[in-house]
Amino acid sequence: MNKKLLLQEDGKKQKIKEIAIFEDPQKLKMILNRLSWKILVMLSEREMYPLEIAKKLGIHEQKVYYHIRKLARAGAITIAKEEEKKGTIAKYYKAVSPAFGIELPQGYKTLERLSLPIIDEKIRNFFKGFIKEDGTFEGKIVVGSPMPHGPFKTSARDGHYASHLTFFLGQFAKMPEDFAIKLDVDVKAEKEEKNNLILVGGPGTNLLTQELNDYLPIRFNMQPSEQGFLFGGLVSRKTSNVYTADAVGLIAKIVNPWDSSKWVTVLAGNKAVGTKACVLALTNFWKKTLKGYDGKDAFATVIQGFDLDGDGKVDSIEVLE
Repeated sequence: MNKKLLLQEDGKKQKIKEIAIFEDPQKLKMILNRLSWKILVMLSEREMYPLEIAKKLGIHEQKVYYHIRKLARAGAITIAKEEEKKGTIAKYYKAVSPAFGIELPQGYKTLERLSLPIIDEKIRNFFKGFIKEDGTFEGKIVVGSPMPHGPFKTSARDGHYASHLTFFLGQFAKMPEDFAIKLDVDVKAEKEEKNNLILVGGPGTNLLTQELNDYLPIRFNMQPSEQGFLFGGLVSRKTSNVYTADAVGLIAKIVNPWDSSKWVTVLAGNKAVGTKACVLALTNFWKKTLKGYDGKDAFATVIQGFDLDGDGKVDSIEVLE
């Protein structure tokens, strides 16, 4: 009997189970008797032997044997084990599959990617420019180099948060042929700024975020000093509010200033913990985060991370602006 997978969506998540396909309609007919079907359902729940089934149904054991033989000939059940009971061997039967059906030869459709119910149009639209028509991710995810680099000679400690983001994107985007994760120093060296970019990390650790800072609707306050620059938190052009907490960060989407046909998305915190809050905001809490997103060219929001379970790690967020 040919076996395949049956896919079901229940509104929250996808589930699959094995389905056995009857290629001979006569065998299907053998299990459609009402009593045969009742026995088959029982054997799909757990292994049972005929006398046990007869007692449970309140019918003669010989009648159960008759239907057991039919189901076995149809290939719908099989012997799971044998045990000695009162001097005789009891055969325990079980259903060979949790589902049965017939299949016509035509009607297959190609699924480029199984769409998960949690991924609705708003989050798809947010990443629309980063995904080709065939569903392949198009762009670079740029993280700061872990080596001391740039004018601040900093070592990035937030690049690994990008892995959580890539797991999320993998739910509705196919893997590209080229390696999609890049260090900021490599992007600059290879002059790949004219690309779709997802920047992870603030201007202190990610050189691309630093260069884009003046284009952002909500920008990082970088004050010149004898040492180079001092960071004064995030400043909103719209409200003039200043956000200086370590667990605060920015999520922004703008047209790439180096190529107007491309996009840049920024997930950057005042500190590494703020960057983590932004990644969580766009993956675990995107409905709350993108509530004000209308699909226009520029979008920016301020995220505050919180540790609700008290384990010292950010696990929740609030949208401040």
